[in-house]
Amino acid sequence: MYKEISSTSNKTIKNLVQLQEKSRNRRREGLFVVEGFREINLALESGYQLTELYFCPELILDEQLQFLANQITDITEVSPQVYKKIAYRSSTEGFLAVGKQKNHDLESVEFKTDYPLVLVAEAPEKPGNIGALLRTADAAGVDAVFIANPLTDMYNPNIIRSSVGCVFTNQIAVGSSSEIIKFLKKKKIAIYCAALQASAIYTNLDYTQATAIVVGTEADGLTKEWLDNSDQNIIIPMQGKIDSMNVSVSAGILIFEAKRQRGF
Repeated sequence: MYKEISSTSNKTIKNLVQLQEKSRNRRREGLFVVEGFREINLALESGYQLTELYFCPELILDEQLQFLANQITDITEVSPQVYKKIAYRSSTEGFLAVGKQKNHDLESVEFKTDYPLVLVAEAPEKPGNIGALLRTADAAGVDAVFIANPLTDMYNPNIIRSSVGCVFTNQIAVGSSSEIIKFLKKKKIAIYCAALQASAIYTNLDYTQATAIVVGTEADGLTKEWLDNSDQNIIIPMQGKIDSMNVSVSAGILIFEAKRQRGF
């Protein structure tokens, strides 16, 4: 009924591995790989076009395959050895799909409200941190996530894995810090930068207006460009010995304060 591949040296399998492992291949082809039934389903629900599906019959449920087969037409059955070769995760789930990337330019962003809440992360170093930020953004239902000066592409398999599919559910745009600052000012979105200097306690600000909450790296914080363009720096008071937290934890505290003020 389905095509079958049982050799790990198959050209298609080799191409899949390259697509998983190499950012330049993903950029050149405009494709990405997503693993796991839940993540594949989230991508489909979020309007992504998935063009190919690979499954290992020993690892899946028939009803899941039937569900996905109603939405993806190019389906291939692979052996356990082949699936182990193409799977990025250590825990196998039996499904892997190939999809077309979306446009993540700033111009593609559409707000459904006059008072959007935006999360901006400047140059997050680790894909795991980006994934955690995207999970936080999804949980809070922010209107958009902007990644300034990205160090990796948004379809890095570590981002997809650590975001548990929230890379698909969020509206994401990438650009330079200068481009994003210009965009926010053009849209009259207040810029609140998480910083240690000249900061107000985060609970003392009004987040009911159009707001961008900006977080930097855990090691260095935000660059001078962001601090120079900040409408107000904000700080989370801490009572311990250190002066910083994991970036996704900090972002979560700030975002959910904004949501609390908005009545959600």
